[in-house]
Amino acid sequence: MTGNLVKRLRGVSFYSTNVVLAVLFLSPLVWSFYSSVHGPRATGGKGGFGPDNYIRLAEYGAGLGRYTWNTSVVTVLTVIGTLLVTVLGGYALARFQFPGKNLLFIGALAILMVPHPTILVPLYTMLNWVGLQNSLVSVALVLVMFQLPFGLFMMRNAFEALPKELEEAALLDGCGNLGALRRVLLPAVTPAMVTVGMFAFLASWNEFLTPLIFLTEGRNFTLPIALVSLRSGEMGTVDLGALQAGIVVAAIPCLLMFTLLQRHYVRGFTAGAVRG
Repeated sequence: MTGNLVKRLRGVSFYSTNVVLAVLFLSPLVWSFYSSVHGPRATGGKGGFGPDNYIRLAEYGAGLGRYTWNTSVVTVLTVIGTLLVTVLGGYALARFQFPGKNLLFIGALAILMVPHPTILVPLYTMLNWVGLQNSLVSVALVLVMFQLPFGLFMMRNAFEALPKELEEAALLDGCGNLGALRRVLLPAVTPAMVTVGMFAFLASWNEFLTPLIFLTEGRNFTLPIALVSLRSGEMGTVDLGALQAGIVVAAIPCLLMFTLLQRHYVRGFTAGAVRG
């Protein structure tokens, strides 16, 4: 009887804590949504609720569609580039022996120890030499580099956690290394790939400083830059209503991605962080 009571109390405590944390995390977004549809700026001075903040946001600068498209391009390129480099690199680091392997891995992890703002200007100069100035591709390349340490760490550990017998069986059946990777190993490390992709998605979708440095033309701006520069009226007054609407628009894709992939995300983070 006492044991059942303790279990119930633990369950109540667990769920109560989760509810409180959920309210704390969701309340800023709920407040932003409420502020975006309520007030005189949202209704043209009529009171109540209205869509005027979203209308002004859609018409600001080059248009909300343009900024969202630019952000989507950067995000897709970053996610694809990150997965391509980290999957192949993690597989090579986990399965092959070659001179300097550990040094290469440590060098990739060392990127984490360098503050990102300190290397943006040298990177801008390098990419300018190859003609990638004011380009969404240049922003994606830099973001892929920033995601490289975490992605390599996750994918290397994920591949090392798999039994080598799986790959050996595929090789005996006639597959090459890439064939074994594609047909046997990739399905087994899908949760880790989802985790790496989610981190790359969130980082690139919300990145502000890198596009600010590398993009000089207004039509190429991403959504975070457009939201920061959202001004109207005299003396640079911030349009708070349209800004709150922009926050809601920017948060929706992140919430949808995490909701759809959260199960794979949690499994991948656990599998990639601890080797079997």
